Amino acid sequence: MAKICLCLTGKTLERDLQILKKYRRYIDMVELRVDCLTPDERFFIRKFPEMAGLPSILTIRRDIDGGMFSEGEWARISLLSRGLAFAEADRRHNFAYIDLEEDLDIPGIEEAARTFGTRIIRSYHNINGSDVDLTGKIQRMRRVGDEIVKLAVTPHSLEEVHAVMRAAQETTDIEKTLICMGDFGLCSRILADKFGSQITYTSVKGEYGMPKAAPGQIDPVTLTDFYRFRTINDQTRVFGITGYPLKATFSPAFFNAVFNLEKTNAVYMAFPSVSAVSFIRFARDLELSGASVTIPHKEAIVSFLAEKSPAVRSVGACNTIVRNEDGSWKGFNTDMQGFSDSLLHFIGKKNFSGKKISIIGAGGVARAIAAEIFHLKGKALVLNRTPLRARDLAESFGFRWGGLDTAGIALIDKYNDIIIQTTSVGMEPDISADPLDLYKFSGKEVVMDVIYKPAETALLRRASRAGCRILNGYDMFVRQAQAQYKFFMGKEFPADLMSKIEL
Repeated sequence: MAKICLCLTGKTLERDLQILKKYRRYIDMVELRVDCLTPDERFFIRKFPEMAGLPSILTIRRDIDGGMFSEGEWARISLLSRGLAFAEADRRHNFAYIDLEEDLDIPGIEEAARTFGTRIIRSYHNINGSDVDLTGKIQRMRRVGDEIVKLAVTPHSLEEVHAVMRAAQETTDIEKTLICMGDFGLCSRILADKFGSQITYTSVKGEYGMPKAAPGQIDPVTLTDFYRFRTINDQTRVFGITGYPLKATFSPAFFNAVFNLEKTNAVYMAFPSVSAVSFIRFARDLELSGASVTIPHKEAIVSFLAEKSPAVRSVGACNTIVRNEDGSWKGFNTDMQGFSDSLLHFIGKKNFSGKKISIIGAGGVARAIAAEIFHLKGKALVLNRTPLRARDLAESFGFRWGGLDTAGIALIDKYNDIIIQTTSVGMEPDISADPLDLYKFSGKEVVMDVIYKPAETALLRRASRAGCRILNGYDMFVRQAQAQYKFFMGKEFPADLMSKIEL
């Protein structure tokens, strides 16, 4: 199993040791980032391994590699030598590892490290992107058989993350750590063993004077408690959510809390992907057990399904996929029931008979909502930024349609019993956006926004001030997630668990 390493980026050894003491129970080893220390503190780095009491990596990261050291290579080599000097017979008092970049050629330090049992981590950092021939890169980097290769790249797509995972599969004979930095690379840190990594690097969160060591690093508490990193093994079922940009989702919190409470050997994480096809290819090789599908892939994912539920066939949108034994996918739509159960409960009705409803948006969620409104006897108007998409959706159910211009907004007056906002406009981080800023609320409308983060969007806030009853998407999320659980796990969601989950 990969070891958890805490990167210490304080300006003083004293601060680093304070943080180490606080987080010791979550980690296996530490990396002393000497480049983050003040010049005076760097004189005392040789004492650090004994004070730490854990296997320690000596690292002086250059600014060109994402670090803070800019004084030149001779100064850096001098510090690396200082860290290895006066090695003791008790190896616990020496640095267990030294990080040397692939382009750094210092035979004297390498020989000294090997003599006293300090293992060399031969590293490469691409802070701007990824590399084409990753397998060849890994094979060329290791100069001697006892070195550990560390390759850290910055993928700009899930496809590039997939390339790193394939490189791991093609270099199983080499000891290594492969890291995908940035937003796309979360899975490479949680599923370190799947990426052939010996070490997963972490940084503390919210601690004064302790900047994150690299983009995308998560804190050791989240890694061990939230994702239950130490329990992940070959039998762990992996689930996740795909979409883009995935900046605001409660799904990992919900499912990981459930898995933890049930002691289920499973983990759930975000797999941001710009395209549905890239996700499907990655999910196949990862042997993903199932996934939630969100904006903008709910319609595109349908073409990759071998089996489709009646709901998916009727609306042409899917938010839940489950892997069959033969590796094919079956798809479901839990948005439909999640929406109708939530909104009908809120308004105290059994159906939408007699209600004239405006639907804002024409994507996968809007399709599910329009189908439910139709089946539950409601009348609707579909408005979208692209009027032709609104038309395509509305005509499927005999609804009216229009654009989000003044002419379209004017139609809402005839369909304003309930207004339902289904787009990502207003979601974090752009929380000031309002897709209906041209519409003036009368105060009699019921207004629902499927967004739940933030809890009150600019649209809902404006509607509430006008006297409208408002509903965000949290309850809908919970209801559809409980339905997803049934498809993921093959059993009903345990009703008693919800009161124990904090999102």
